[in-house]
Amino acid sequence: MYILRRNRILRRSPAVRAMVAETNLTPNDFIAPLFITEGNQVQEEITSMPGYYRRSIDNTVKEVKELWGLGLKSVLLFVKCEDALKDNAGTEALNKNGLMQRSIKAIKEALPEIVVMTDVALDPYSSFGHDGIVEGQEIVNDKTVELLAKMSLSHARAGADFVAPSDMMDGRILAIREILEQNGFSQTGIMSYSAKYASCFYGPFRDALDSAPGFGDKKTYQMNYANRLEAIKETLMDIEEGADIVMVKPAMAYLDIIREVKNAVEVPVSAYHVSGEYAMIKAAAKMGWLDEGKAILESLTSIKRAGADLIATYFAKDAVKLLS
Repeated sequence: MYILRRNRILRRSPAVRAMVAETNLTPNDFIAPLFITEGNQVQEEITSMPGYYRRSIDNTVKEVKELWGLGLKSVLLFVKCEDALKDNAGTEALNKNGLMQRSIKAIKEALPEIVVMTDVALDPYSSFGHDGIVEGQEIVNDKTVELLAKMSLSHARAGADFVAPSDMMDGRILAIREILEQNGFSQTGIMSYSAKYASCFYGPFRDALDSAPGFGDKKTYQMNYANRLEAIKETLMDIEEGADIVMVKPAMAYLDIIREVKNAVEVPVSAYHVSGEYAMIKAAAKMGWLDEGKAILESLTSIKRAGADLIATYFAKDAVKLLS
């Protein structure tokens, strides 16, 4: 008896495996998130994210230049607002000389070619740590949307290539698209966090920006992780309202959602490999329980294989070094 189909032939050597690989990672796949704080020559390691840092603008510019030199094309900016500037009206979020606005300008002046994406949400600026304006115990939707639209316009004026609303308020994509169009920023893109789940995997990120909610949780606006069809509905609505790129967040525990969204849409799909997913790999590697480099590449490949065209990941810099 002879075996007519020998599948192992296509696995017999590294060269053959590479030749027939269905999924390949490249630096173009990655978005590098960056945390920015006030000061000069500041580089503070984030305790719950070993090897990742909050940097002042000057050091952020240096980091961006290094990322560009490695082949990375896109960064996603987050800022740590000083406590004294936080309120329930997002006042500092609209400051044309605020940390986010100055960061955008500095990066684009230093490296005009890089794609700058900006976080659009109120939690870093909120005295309550929520993604919207608080009235009583409610995070109100429509007033928040008006503020998010103005915030997006402020980022566009500073030079952002894409605004990335991460708040999950209803109707905010349409409001942002309209205000951008009305003010002559028709070339500014929107990467919408369309299917952002209420996840425990965001913990280290909230340490990085001191943005944990001061009361309750975020389950009245972020999605229930038990739901699948809701993600498709939310994403399709965002596309109708003007989103250029849609995002699923988190990534590794939501590979099924990434694939469902990819099958349903005709715009690029991004996924956010979040801080808790980063921290788990770092912690296990520190204990000697897995090989960090192999875990990084396997995890990122699984996200791309699921359907992500772009991956926001704290491992972006490590990944491109491993790939090279």
